[in-house]
Amino acid sequence: MGMDRLIRRFRLHLLAWLHKSRHVLIPGPILFVRYFSYKDIKKATDGFHRIIYTDSHRTAYKAKFQDGGVALVKEVRGFNQGKDVFYRELQLLGRLHHRHLLQLRGFSTGQKRLLVFDNVENGSLKEHLSDPLKTPLNWRTRLQIAIGVAAALEYLLLFSDPPMYHVSISSSSIMLDENFTAKLSEVGLLCSCEDYLTMPHASCSEECMAQEHGNIILQLGVLILELVTGQSSEKGGADLIQWIQGSCFASSMQRMIDPDLGNNYDSRELRNLLAVAKLCIKSRDKPMFSILHVLHYLQKKVDVPHA
Repeated sequence: MGMDRLIRRFRLHLLAWLHKSRHVLIPGPILFVRYFSYKDIKKATDGFHRIIYTDSHRTAYKAKFQDGGVALVKEVRGFNQGKDVFYRELQLLGRLHHRHLLQLRGFSTGQKRLLVFDNVENGSLKEHLSDPLKTPLNWRTRLQIAIGVAAALEYLLLFSDPPMYHVSISSSSIMLDENFTAKLSEVGLLCSCEDYLTMPHASCSEECMAQEHGNIILQLGVLILELVTGQSSEKGGADLIQWIQGSCFASSMQRMIDPDLGNNYDSRELRNLLAVAKLCIKSRDKPMFSILHVLHYLQKKVDVPHA
């Protein structure tokens, strides 16, 4: 009865918030997601010590529950606007459905505000790029990851209502399922040029949205370089950006390719992939093209099934 009471209380809070909120309501059904007890999640994450990745706004943990279930749990910090934004995040994230996005399963509140997502069998992309005990990713899989991430970004920016402008793209936050399908795990309401937003497409200025879009394109470019070199980039990819923009890029290209690939890659596809990365990074300050153009170019130039 205790858990049922908590679930009912959450539903009432959400309905009350939707009723009195001055924000524009999001079209569609009200989402009711599963409530996880804070005690169970704390135990499943070994006292919040099973950290997968962390940044200034979120920390992700691996949770192993007593019934054998496994999940990815994210602690969400920085909600200056209180519960309203947390409920809104639940409502929005629960409606996102794409094969390259991690699916929301539920939530928990206590000392931390937590979002619970589907488990991913093969962990993060970073583990496969940096852990020598992991089976190296082959060339086809790396291409599919790049195209899958671009397809998820197309969905978030062009088909989500409202568009989701806070997307963190890195080898740490990209999860791989049992088939090594890429799953973006870091999506939310945060706009880097402001604070948490009540309605991104209404409150965020055109300048802010352009800045966010440019940042997303830049991150995609850095991710492509990580896939090619096998290097998990730190500090926003500054090292890889410096390499691809440097005068020695062409002469050092062969030396920078991930040794785990050996000679098992297509040279034409490699050049096309690096050309996309270079354009993405070049357009970070003033986006030269949309994510739709990037996705279509990748699908045209790289010989893998469309995501």
